[in-house]
Amino acid sequence: MKPLIRPLVLSLLVAGITTACVSQHGGSSHDAALKDALAAYERKDYAQALRVYRPLAEAGDAKAQFHLGVFYEKGYGVAQDAAQAAAWYEKAAMQGHASAQLNLAVLYDDGNGVAQDYGKARVWYEKAAAQNVPNAQNNLGLLYANGHGVAQDYGTAFKWYEKAAMQGFVIAQVNLAELYEEGLGVARNPTLARKWYENAARAGDDDAKAALQRLGK
Repeated sequence: MKPLIRPLVLSLLVAGITTACVSQHGGSSHDAALKDALAAYERKDYAQALRVYRPLAEAGDAKAQFHLGVFYEKGYGVAQDAAQAAAWYEKAAMQGHASAQLNLAVLYDDGNGVAQDYGKARVWYEKAAAQNVPNAQNNLGLLYANGHGVAQDYGTAFKWYEKAAMQGFVIAQVNLAELYEEGLGVARNPTLARKWYENAARAGDDDAKAALQRLGK
């Protein structure tokens, strides 16, 4: 079996991604400011977006903190700085912002902007996974499948892959299919392996298409 897929998954800066966090600065003017910042981001006016996000982030707004972290990680309007990204993600993550929890976990997982620490990655993946973030569920499964910071446990990997796969997360569907194909953490089941490969293949996943060819579809 090929190594289980390890994606670097970053939450995209899109409308609605921050709904897991209730702002401390509620009200129509605050919401309008965030909407204007998002519009500025979408037209690539990063300087204007930063003029909105930075003061809100410094005042403790989790949505703005998350977005500012994305700007630093991607280098939007600022020098790319993963350490600054981690700092802002952590501020938002501590307030329960699910996407910030995911992104912070990825940084710890990869040692990007912070010292690599699978234990901290696991903690933040777990928090995001508990909020049903499929990217986090998949990556948590990968930690267990690969034995990174935890005892290798395909049964636990299977549990997290399945949760993400049921939400339509394609990478998790491929990972789940591989466990069914090989009988790792679950009884070997070629029928279910094929089912999950087919689901992923319909979404355009090349690994799933290759697996189906290998299985003789």
